[in-house]
Amino acid sequence: MKHFTLRNSIFIFLFFFPFSLFAQSTTAPNIIIVTTDGFRWREIFEGADASILNNSKYVKDTALLRQLFWNDNETERRKLLMPFVWNVIEKQGAIYGNRNFGNEVSISNPYKFSYAGYNELFTGYADRAVIANKERYNQNQTILDFINEQPAYKGNVAAFTSWKLFNYIFNKPSSQLFLNSGYYPIRHDSLTITENLINGIQVDLFDSVISTRNDMLTFLAAKEYMKSHHPKVLYIGFGETDEYAHHGNYDGYLQSAVAVDNYLSQLWYLVNSDPFYKNNTNLIVTTDHGRGDGKNSWTRHDMFTKGSSNTWLLTLGPQFTKQGELKSKEAMNTEQIPQTIARLLGLNFISNHPVSEPVYSLYQPTIDNIPVTLR
Repeated sequence: MKHFTLRNSIFIFLFFFPFSLFAQSTTAPNIIIVTTDGFRWREIFEGADASILNNSKYVKDTALLRQLFWNDNETERRKLLMPFVWNVIEKQGAIYGNRNFGNEVSISNPYKFSYAGYNELFTGYADRAVIANKERYNQNQTILDFINEQPAYKGNVAAFTSWKLFNYIFNKPSSQLFLNSGYYPIRHDSLTITENLINGIQVDLFDSVISTRNDMLTFLAAKEYMKSHHPKVLYIGFGETDEYAHHGNYDGYLQSAVAVDNYLSQLWYLVNSDPFYKNNTNLIVTTDHGRGDGKNSWTRHDMFTKGSSNTWLLTLGPQFTKQGELKSKEAMNTEQIPQTIARLLGLNFISNHPVSEPVYSLYQPTIDNIPVTLR
């Protein structure tokens, strides 16, 4: 009788085990997209810039900032600024855009302003009609709205951004994704205690003139929503790196970068400690534009400032390749990212405007096995 029971147990296990594997393998992948506005490739790959770090025009206490962020060894110096990027992503993911090796990531739009950069990043189309940072609703469909229309993702796409103009970039009146930008309150049917606290803080801070919310509030709001609602697609847009740079405050610029690195660390810890996200979530991190390379042009970005088109890209997760820091000569453009995201999720981004081809080299070889859903 015991032999019969054991035999049947083995039979039942072998019968159901392949199906459980199949069910797990066909679960629609999750993705988290993070940007930090106008953060230069030089700080990512070289750490603090000595020509700015030692300039009292841009730094209040040059000796203290050197103590915090300077090391003569470039490898150690960049780790001081972004330890998660270089201790985790470099070892477990891929880092693109080190122009010292001819590895280039660039924006394609000619204007090199934020609205144009984010339009390109989320629509796959460097639309020349999208020029200035104005409160004008974007007529181009974003990859987030496209994903939200697909059965496996409908109602499971969310975005939290520091810059309030995302209400226009993502065309909030016509968009179906959950969006919270700037100092506008978080609104949904089941606010948590933390979300109510964030809203209470923002009531005191709200100013219609201020366009960029404190990044910490953006992160806390996104993290809380992630824990309570488990969106399958999440975008978090930080803005303080660009704000401090425009004000010529290198102290704040570097401290904001350190904070973003810490937020990435917390996000990845949450991903790997939550069964909903673990082993099925990919992370992609980039920026909307570069900025000037010179010690006196680093505060600016526009079509006349050299370096404004130079960006970078970080990837981490089970469906991205694990190549570390790329040192080969190759080039990719920001407008390729939306279709890259779509294919990663088994989709084909077809819209009311042209969409650039994906970057296939970012994927694990098994990505080809994911069926592409044609819209």
